[in-house]
Amino acid sequence: MEEERTPGGAVERVLTVFLSGAECPFTCSFCDLWRWTIDGPTPAGALPMQLELVLAELPARVADRLKLYNASNFFDRRAVPVEDLPRIAELAQPFATVTVESHAAMIGPAVCDYATLLSGRLEVAIGLETIHPVAAAQLNKRLELDRFDSAAAFLAEHDIDLRVFVLLGAPHVPAAEAVDWTVRTVEYAAAHGAGQVAIIPVRGGNGELERLQHLGAFVPPTLAQLEYALEQCRGIRSAVVTADLWDIERLPGCESCRPQRVARIQTMNLSTSPEPPPPLRIPCPACA
Repeated sequence: MEEERTPGGAVERVLTVFLSGAECPFTCSFCDLWRWTIDGPTPAGALPMQLELVLAELPARVADRLKLYNASNFFDRRAVPVEDLPRIAELAQPFATVTVESHAAMIGPAVCDYATLLSGRLEVAIGLETIHPVAAAQLNKRLELDRFDSAAAFLAEHDIDLRVFVLLGAPHVPAAEAVDWTVRTVEYAAAHGAGQVAIIPVRGGNGELERLQHLGAFVPPTLAQLEYALEQCRGIRSAVVTADLWDIERLPGCESCRPQRVARIQTMNLSTSPEPPPPLRIPCPACA
């Protein structure tokens, strides 16, 4: 359960449910979500059963938005059986908005079909990651910018909301340029219709990132960089830009400054003011 600012300026309650199913066919170098998937296709009925179990433990009207993240692509029928869609939509009926995740390559008529099943609005989250030309080609994401552009345009044409994930510290982006390319990618997402943009710091642990780090192609981003990247996006008014705080304790940074930096990021995540909150009174070189 989280709170999240909406494009309209309100703060809504969000329930995120992690569903276990088939592994994503895209093997992105920065991703570790395959650890939470199964071998083979998702069995029919498995996802609705998981969602039923979660919702049964919660009071009615517990949240405004439901995020269904399945560590793959919601519109990949190997991951989400088509026969399960009506039941999933039925379970989502109490929520004003439902967010699902998908690779841009899988955006098409199936998205519209699912939107018609829902009683509320549909939002699709797409990982743009970075527009750095070298890094984007090396992530094994198999996502060209024109593919993202067409997916964003398709969603806008059919009145379906767009959320975009942007990486901080993407492999093959020089560390000194990490914040700049993150901000530029956020601006690109906002310019192409994203109502929500989440900055996600790349976190090691999947093996491939450690290999790239050994080769000098990946430098883990710091907590201070995440704070600064979010601050640099405060002037973007067409989209809500937030920083992902999951596993925030894993980001490098000195422990004396960590609580204040995390609190400042949380304030920026929820505040509608274009002006960021005051920075730390004493800049800490260890966090830079």
